[in-house]
Amino acid sequence: MRAGLWPSPRPRAPLAASTRPASPPPGSGPDSGSEDGALLGRISRLSGHLVVALVILVVIGGATRVMQAGLACPDWPLCYGALLPGRQMNLQVFLEWFHRLDAFVVGMALLVMAAASVLGRRRLPHWLPWIACGALALVAVQGGLGALTVTRLLASSLVTAHLAAALTLLALISAVHQILRRQAGRHPSPHTIRQGDLPGSPAGKLELVPIGQRFWRRLWRLALLLALALVMAQCLLGGWMASHWAAEQCLASGQGCNLLALHRRLASGAGASLLLLAPLGIVLPGQSRSGRALAVAAGALVVLQIALGVVTLRLGLTVPAVTIAHQLGAALLVALLAGQFGLSLAPSAPSLPAPGPAAVLPIRS
Repeated sequence: MRAGLWPSPRPRAPLAASTRPASPPPGSGPDSGSEDGALLGRISRLSGHLVVALVILVVIGGATRVMQAGLACPDWPLCYGALLPGRQMNLQVFLEWFHRLDAFVVGMALLVMAAASVLGRRRLPHWLPWIACGALALVAVQGGLGALTVTRLLASSLVTAHLAAALTLLALISAVHQILRRQAGRHPSPHTIRQGDLPGSPAGKLELVPIGQRFWRRLWRLALLLALALVMAQCLLGGWMASHWAAEQCLASGQGCNLLALHRRLASGAGASLLLLAPLGIVLPGQSRSGRALAVAAGALVVLQIALGVVTLRLGLTVPAVTIAHQLGAALLVALLAGQFGLSLAPSAPSLPAPGPAAVLPIRS
């Protein structure tokens, strides 16, 4: 065959590096962000349910004292040697039994929260596992104090310590819930990126807080802590007074009125400070909508709490429902103030533009 009859083959081009984008490492893709946000959202919802359960726990504990049901179950942790004492069941036994059941549910929920926080610590705020484990340890102490309260026949010091641990746990979980709720709302969608989330956009930059606004935030946190301390001290004084039956003795025979007078004076100071904090929480620079709502709720609850306290004394502690409602107001105040403090610690959400053709960019794989 003659040379040149067939065209010579073209030289092959050297192999070039692939221009396809490298696959992201595990745990760094958009699905990972979705999983992170989902885990944070689930723990946030769990903490919200825990706040409700803890408020119920404190109120039922107060109701057992009002109804003189603290020793309705003579043994611990069972009640009359059974999980459900059907034969001995009455109102007093039910209150003490339900109080222990709620405490068990709270303990199990905190165990789940601590386990989820430790196992998913790489996708969660670094402080959450420590706080969750601390809350779990605190509820264990709370359970031990509850057992001693029964076995030591309602010793006043143990009753007050039991209440102090419950209020501390309520305040801690309420603050954690508001922080997690705010941070869960900051997670972007895994399918879209807003312009405000891009590194070069204004909302993607670090939040620059003016010096004056930063000062007011710190002052607001300090005021919230002081108000929370006053309310908790008032609750503990009320618990100490109740364990000594001081109000009943004062109203019946005029004895033991010193504790009641101190309780009323401290209530006046706490009420005045809270009524002052409520409008400040509304007009505070940089305050979020949730913060304003909590401030309004706390102010309204203070007015209701003062009215319930006056009615309780006027009725001579003869209407248990009014006394229990007074205790419910105190527990809600602790939760609201602690929630406001947690909200003040949470980073403010960035102001993102409304979704639109120019504001939302699809993520292409």
